[in-house]
Amino acid sequence: MKKIFLLLFFFSVTVFPQSKRAISVDDLWAMKRIGSYDVSPDGKTITFSLTSFTFEANKGNTDIYLINSDGSNLRPFKYSDKNESEPKFSTNGKQIAYTMGRQIYIAGLDGKGERQLTNIYTGASGFKWSSDGKKILFVSSVYPDCTTQQCNEEIDKAREESKVKAKVFDQLMYRHWNDWRGDKRSHLFLLDAETGKYTDLTEGYKEDVPPLSLGSANDYNFSPDGNEVAFTMNPEFSSAISTNNEIYLVSLKAPSSPKLISVSKGVDCQPVYSPDGKYLAWTSMKREGFEADKKDILIYERKSGKMKNLTEDADLSVDDFVWSPNSQFIYFNADNEIYKSIYKLDVESGNVDLFHKENYNTSLSISQDGSTLYFLKQRSNMPAEIYSISTDGKNTLRQVTSVNKDVLANLETNSIETFWSDGAEDVKVQSILVKPPFFNPDKKYPMIFLIHGGPQGSWSDNFHYRWNYQMFASQGYVVVAPNPRGSTGYGQKFTDEISGDWAGKVYIDLMNAYDYAVENFSFIDGDNTFAAGASYGGYMINWIAGHTDRFNALVSHAGVFNLESMYGTTEELWFPEWEYGGTPWDKRKIYEKWSPHRYIHNAKTPVLVVHGAYDFRVSEEQAFQLFTSLQRLGVESKFLYFPDETHFVAKPQNSRLWWETVYGWFNKFLK
Repeated sequence: MKKIFLLLFFFSVTVFPQSKRAISVDDLWAMKRIGSYDVSPDGKTITFSLTSFTFEANKGNTDIYLINSDGSNLRPFKYSDKNESEPKFSTNGKQIAYTMGRQIYIAGLDGKGERQLTNIYTGASGFKWSSDGKKILFVSSVYPDCTTQQCNEEIDKAREESKVKAKVFDQLMYRHWNDWRGDKRSHLFLLDAETGKYTDLTEGYKEDVPPLSLGSANDYNFSPDGNEVAFTMNPEFSSAISTNNEIYLVSLKAPSSPKLISVSKGVDCQPVYSPDGKYLAWTSMKREGFEADKKDILIYERKSGKMKNLTEDADLSVDDFVWSPNSQFIYFNADNEIYKSIYKLDVESGNVDLFHKENYNTSLSISQDGSTLYFLKQRSNMPAEIYSISTDGKNTLRQVTSVNKDVLANLETNSIETFWSDGAEDVKVQSILVKPPFFNPDKKYPMIFLIHGGPQGSWSDNFHYRWNYQMFASQGYVVVAPNPRGSTGYGQKFTDEISGDWAGKVYIDLMNAYDYAVENFSFIDGDNTFAAGASYGGYMINWIAGHTDRFNALVSHAGVFNLESMYGTTEELWFPEWEYGGTPWDKRKIYEKWSPHRYIHNAKTPVLVVHGAYDFRVSEEQAFQLFTSLQRLGVESKFLYFPDETHFVAKPQNSRLWWETVYGWFNKFLK
């Protein structure tokens, strides 16, 4: 099967001309997804992981490829029924290390001479090379009280063989997102690449390194000389109310306890050394207990210990960043209205310039000579591909990979458009609009009104594998997706104005955007409009059900329904305590004021309720309460329940059922 797929992947041709079609669920899952990538030291080659899905297996398989940095000569490096991922070039560029079967391996560029670097019972992942190629950092989940792998293995075996499966908790954060947390913690290990010997750098620690929440994909790094490691940890995470991720340093020359260097009580993460070794930079939030504060870039002068906020005056929230090889500049990305743009920061002056604006750009990397910046770019009608852009001032943009070219060539899609409407207090609100395939301006089309989650999030020019604009539009709908109060990319004040006001200004923003679209676009059929949302978006759908009859039907996926019971069943308690100003017993009025369950008796619009059993962020009990209320009120409703899904629907066959059910629900109420 793999060999047949490989031939098709590399030599697919169109023998007969084909007319284009609207995207389908099969097309969505035929898209190959690029994961991590790495650029060779000489800048000539890129290695990347690529995941392909099948409905038969109901899951994905990840392989590793190589491609020349000019986009030529795509070829497989590791291609099998095993999952190979996290490819990284050795420092001399002659080999590639990768993870497979919970261990780290290395092989030549031709894939031959494979050698296993780790042999650790608890597994190894997330590895990073030291600059001299002699050492590797990796993480592994262990029992904090164990000092040997044998100890970890014995505890696992005893628990597996025990007839008693009960759990005893004596602190919060006993589960997180979609996992029962258990007693193991992620620890940071140091590996000697030659001997295979490893050391637990955080032995005995009761919290995770890297942190389970609010961190980044880059939360530990070697110093350029390889004598020090910086890492991120939240020392109070188990309290469930702390967002205080901190930055620590640990010496590899003279073993000692890690040294805390960050000072903010908010989120600090992503510690990255400047190539010259003079500075350590990281992203930092100021406000304690808030997970969506503005993220600045702080630099720490290693010799003097002085700190400086480089982006304090820029109303941008930094996502990820990379140093230029000469340590003079930092490139970072940040939400910028509907885009995630790339910016260039002058370390000496603090000047921030917009470097590349359009689309959704992530996973920044830079060539060793500093001439080329690499990143993943996606847009509403293209999944993520590797791109490069020159840093010489000409900003020459090049698409390196085109792994979904053949699928996309057969699809009829429309790029996003945007419009602005007046929100609450005369603030301008931007919305995305996507027209259906084969759009005819003389026809009228039903509209799907999408509400994003977060609530501190946004609809962007990206290719979402779950809430995909093109998939909604494919059935002949106009899609309107507003970014109301609380959305990111419009300044921190705009983001902040939803906290404590979950259905106030934001509800006005949304309904005004809806009214504007219906009144100003003649191709929208105002008698056939529908709304859908997930998480906070589901909350707003539940609020809408009790406050307006504008829509023919609604879809509430993983939606918050009862704020007070949600507080008692969610895991990250800093979230509701920030959003509503405290606990339900301290702030009962605001919990009651903004809780959709208190207004559900007004509901008349049909509602499709969707939830997953392993959703620990918005517990399934929210959906049970909503569906029970709707049924008792006699409101037409349906409950799509996934016993094997989380906050998201991630399995191919479940995804097919999700789309078919949502399409059927909308179509049922078309007039």
